[in-house]
Amino acid sequence: MALGGLAVAASSRQAQKQPENQPRYIDAYDLGLTHDMLSQIHGVLKHNYYDPSFHGLDIDARYQTYMARLDSAKDLLDAYRIIAAYLSGLDDPHTLFIPPPNSYRVTYGYRAQMIGDRCFVTDVRPGTDAAQKLHPGDQLVSLDGYAVNASDLYQLQYYLNLLAPKKITQLTLRDPQGNVRSVSVESKVKSGPRFVYWVVGNARMEMDTRQHLLRSRTVEQGSVLFWKLPALRANEGIDHAFALARKHDILILDLRGSYGSDDEVLTSMVGSVFDRDVTIGKKVGRNEEKRWLAKSRGREAFSGHLIVLIDSQSASAAEIFARVVQLEHRGTIVGDHSTGSVMDSAPYMLKESQNLTLYYEVLVSVAKPVMADGQSLEKVGVTPDLTVLPTAADLAAGRDRALARAAELAGVKIDPAANMFPFEWTPD
Repeated sequence: MALGGLAVAASSRQAQKQPENQPRYIDAYDLGLTHDMLSQIHGVLKHNYYDPSFHGLDIDARYQTYMARLDSAKDLLDAYRIIAAYLSGLDDPHTLFIPPPNSYRVTYGYRAQMIGDRCFVTDVRPGTDAAQKLHPGDQLVSLDGYAVNASDLYQLQYYLNLLAPKKITQLTLRDPQGNVRSVSVESKVKSGPRFVYWVVGNARMEMDTRQHLLRSRTVEQGSVLFWKLPALRANEGIDHAFALARKHDILILDLRGSYGSDDEVLTSMVGSVFDRDVTIGKKVGRNEEKRWLAKSRGREAFSGHLIVLIDSQSASAAEIFARVVQLEHRGTIVGDHSTGSVMDSAPYMLKESQNLTLYYEVLVSVAKPVMADGQSLEKVGVTPDLTVLPTAADLAAGRDRALARAAELAGVKIDPAANMFPFEWTPD
């Protein structure tokens, strides 16, 4: 999970007194800061959340409850967890608290995702402690004592990546042969000056990540164009790829792990595969509903056979695109069930200033997309027309069974172990 556009000029005065990377005891000064933070977040939520009834939750009473709980916080990280818990009552993963950044960055050295109803290690980073102890194809049974399942994985990732990054995590794993083992994995911790202007460093990191991980990649094979699109965002080579697609009879669009909330890009992509205008659905906001229409690009639209790959990490615009293709019978959806995470969420940058300035952020759901069939994908996701799940043995051997099956539908045979679009770790 990316940290987003956070900035910090300085933390509180206790930052200079406590050991690096350790939770620090909370004093009256920091306690006052966290009370003010919760107060500001409550105000933003009340004025901007898309559902003014807050799903039947008495948000003012909840605010008073959690304001009182802050008084018993053991340290600053505990106070941040209390603020996050206040928002978690909405059961809305798009509305969350992003605390001020630490002066250190933690990387865990492995990637894991849900495949069907189980979570598997999919990649490990060379040169890390994880690379010595984990292997692709290992099922992640539990993490720090918590069972790993589809409903809880997001919360675990949020906790470990944003609220309380950890130097050591305890994992229970099951290998492809069914053997269970427990390991302690040491994270890589990169420290820096606590008093930094985070915008510059974070913007650079985001730019590097976009260029490295989110770039559009294509492979031509006869009449078929294979296109890996990790994000539906502007300037990701989308127009160039569609121009290339028009030279082929079949387009296999790989949206596994893809996300993005750029409505302009999404509507352009929908218009690029239809010879007519298409109603995507509508956006239901706090005070209004807006029809959501994609205009066809006419002769510039791709008119061939379309196959779309999705998985459990396909989110937001990617799964909306897949569902439009499915509803309009425009192509075949192959792979795993998608995330079910489509709400429009807006960031609100906040700051608390007394002697020093502390920047933080709250994301708030401001609109609910509803598809043309009247249904929302939120917490529902897209069920593929053809479910193809890699096995633990496939992951261990690096076989891409879903892409090979999509190619077979297109009349092309590829080696599942060829790894056409390998994952590449961001340069350290």
